[in-house]
Amino acid sequence: MTLFAFIFVLISGLLTLNIYFPVFRVRRLLTASFGFGWLGGELALQLVILQGLIGAVLVAGGSFSGLVGLIGIFALFASWAGLLNIHYQGMALGPVVEAALTKGLGANYSQAITSDLASTLQQNPDIPSLLLPFKLDKTGINITTDIDYGHHGLKLDLYRPEGDLSSAPVLMHIHGGAWMYGDKKGQALPLMHYLAKLGWVCCSVSYRLSPKASHPDHIVDCKAALAWIKANIGDYGGDPNFIAVTGGSAGGHLSSLVALTPNDPQFQPGFEGADTTVQAAVPFYGVFDWTDADQLQPSDLLKTLLEGTVVKQPLEAVPEVYSAASPLHRITPEAPPMMVIHGTHDSLVPVALAAEFSRKLKTISNKPVVYLEVPRAQHAFDIFASPRSEHTKLGVARFLTHRYSVYLERMDA
Repeated sequence: MTLFAFIFVLISGLLTLNIYFPVFRVRRLLTASFGFGWLGGELALQLVILQGLIGAVLVAGGSFSGLVGLIGIFALFASWAGLLNIHYQGMALGPVVEAALTKGLGANYSQAITSDLASTLQQNPDIPSLLLPFKLDKTGINITTDIDYGHHGLKLDLYRPEGDLSSAPVLMHIHGGAWMYGDKKGQALPLMHYLAKLGWVCCSVSYRLSPKASHPDHIVDCKAALAWIKANIGDYGGDPNFIAVTGGSAGGHLSSLVALTPNDPQFQPGFEGADTTVQAAVPFYGVFDWTDADQLQPSDLLKTLLEGTVVKQPLEAVPEVYSAASPLHRITPEAPPMMVIHGTHDSLVPVALAAEFSRKLKTISNKPVVYLEVPRAQHAFDIFASPRSEHTKLGVARFLTHRYSVYLERMDA
């Protein structure tokens, strides 16, 4: 076996092993483990095809000669079998999603969805979307970008169905990126495009980023965006009385904090009287506890980030600030219905934190709580179309449509 073939087999095997056994504790390897695990796990089938083509070329060129070469070929097949297993686990996620919805909303939850809305819901992913994961179908969608929402020059984008629209349900999306990176254009696009085609108005908002911004700037901006949406979304066909909020990672933290701190003047300086209640929340892989009270963080990465860049004060010096910023410590009986989503193999934010957040929600909140652990999923698994992200997207749509149907029934009562 040639040196190149050996390196190819080694890299292929390590990529597969990293998906099954991501790094959680070694800080220097966390980011790399996440990145390779994220792409490899969500593009497992495409990775098998690519590696298969490379392997075929190497075999044809005689790079796998002798006993060692034969062992290398068997190692490749074992690696590909592992990747195919990851792919098929994603394809089989539908019943897992449905079980989570049934457990959180009740066995007969689908009967509460109005018939006209239920008829539009998709049950299984589109094969073309899975084959072309980065291609977004924009047909039937009206996209308006960079609308100034009147707060520090920040802007939002709107995704709406084409044609006349009146009193449509609204989704507010808050992007992730460790409170430092990212923007309103690059995340949750599959979900927002899908909901727009179902008749929703989706708003993706920007907020000030650290290190220039410091907590609570991020949450204040999100609250200001929500206040603007409530005051103005009717002009774009949305219903200001039904707004759900979602986001991933830092956006998962901010969306859940928005949901759990309605009308909190601490986070609404200058617009204390604005209504910032929401009717539902869907945080993805959120950072729910800045204090790490349950010691669930496997490394000091979050603490270093918060103390040095986001809050810019040590936890020990201002514990009340960290606690007030932690959704885990802001749960009340009046918390809105929530669907909490987290991958079991998240390298950056421990899934145990989502489990504890959901457990506490179910204990305290009077509203339904859906908790979905996505098997083998890494952080940011929903960024583009994959078997896991598509099944999850369809599940989120069923959850939100259920909550909207309950809202409509109450309005008609």
